[in-house]
Amino acid sequence: MPFANLRLEKRPPLAQVTLDRPKVLNALNAEMLDELAAAFDELAADDSVRVILLAGAGDRAFVAGADIGELAALAPEQAQAFAQRGQAVFRRIETLGKPVIACVRGFALGGGCELAMACAMRIAAEDAKLGQPEVKLGILPGYGGTQRLPRLVGRAAALKLLLTGAIVDAREALRIGLVDEVVPAEQLMARAEALAMEIAANAPLALGEVLRAVDEGQNQSIDAGLAIEAEAFGRLAATADKAEGTRAFMEKRRPVWKSE
Repeated sequence: MPFANLRLEKRPPLAQVTLDRPKVLNALNAEMLDELAAAFDELAADDSVRVILLAGAGDRAFVAGADIGELAALAPEQAQAFAQRGQAVFRRIETLGKPVIACVRGFALGGGCELAMACAMRIAAEDAKLGQPEVKLGILPGYGGTQRLPRLVGRAAALKLLLTGAIVDAREALRIGLVDEVVPAEQLMARAEALAMEIAANAPLALGEVLRAVDEGQNQSIDAGLAIEAEAFGRLAATADKAEGTRAFMEKRRPVWKSE
């Protein structure tokens, strides 16, 4: 389908979604959320795509935040529904079954930081600025920031960012665990693609089960998490890809995955 607010490019085994509202620093609005949902539904159904890169158009922002003009006009019930819609879209990205790598250049604030946190990994350019400054507007993060940030950086570091509304640079984001790598801006997409290709070389079904086991197990007891892991291990043992992977290892050749 055609998109007005983003670009979707497929170059199997990778795909790239580029948020494309550079005049407003790729700010999220309701239409963009709908397009994000449609784009990721399409990618989930495409077996030729194994890893997805998510970036912002231009060199100034990944996503500078939500569209404040749109947000300012919302009544309380509408605001709650708006938050729930964003949460659902970001949760879809988080549980897609395929790794999504956020490629963060420039500002990733508010909803932009929340979108990056919903991805499996975050690679930041040296010029990246990340934060959750919603308290400066009299609100709080509504797209998962109060939930994902503590899980990524710990409660104390998360509360410091959430309560001050501070914006941190890429090196500080790396130090606290908000991003996974920092690279020069001109190397951002090349590094993200190299990492994506390294991931895409592995068994697609196994990648999906890793994502599911981590997502479902991270807030369980260790015993419950281990049960999730064992169940996934058993399910993968029944797949043709497991047979191919073990056979290829013993034959000292590259496996040919079929997602079966």
